[in-house]
Amino acid sequence: MAKSKGNRIQVILECTEHKASGKAGTSRYITTKNKKNTPDRLQVKKFNPILKKMTVHKEIK
Repeated sequence: MAKSKGNRIQVILECTEHKASGKAGTSRYITTKNKKNTPDRLQVKKFNPILKKMTVHKEIK
């Protein structure tokens, strides 16, 4: 019998600085979050391999 994940949902994080830089491509990460504990959009510092530095990644829909 499979157990359900409950309140955990899969979200996509996209780099905020990449669009302003004008370089081709996008930096995106997929992660999960508990929508009951964090109802707001996630904001996490992750590595952007195109810009080669740590940048803020925000949750997109």
